[in-house]
Amino acid sequence: MKKTMIVFAAAGAALFAGAPAMAQSAVSTSASSHTEATLSPMVFTDDNSHWLDYKTDVSEAGRELRSDLRRANDADDRIDAYAEYEREIADARHDFRKEMAERGVIIPEDAIPPEGTVTVEEAMIVPAIDD
Repeated sequence: MKKTMIVFAAAGAALFAGAPAMAQSAVSTSASSHTEATLSPMVFTDDNSHWLDYKTDVSEAGRELRSDLRRANDADDRIDAYAEYEREIADARHDFRKEMAERGVIIPEDAIPPEGTVTVEEAMIVPAIDD
């Protein structure tokens, strides 16, 4: 019994002593993969399912904006349509960043390319219904 306690104590001490080194190694790996991943174009390719989800969300938001603008009766309706579009784009960006963070890839907000977003000029092309 006494020998077993000594063995467990020695093993615990070894693990306790090695924990900071293992943690440092994990942090440095994470930091280097973070740098490589944010600079890697592989994050923003169709091979990444989360990127495809983001592009789909942006495309759907654009279609909804165009539809809402076609049905808009006044300036307030158009303002509401743009506000909804901006919320949906922000949500899509948040979801993409969150999913990538769960993979260990931290993406800064300004690093996401604005592919597929509708500019105000493009949305102005859609004729509004004014009564």
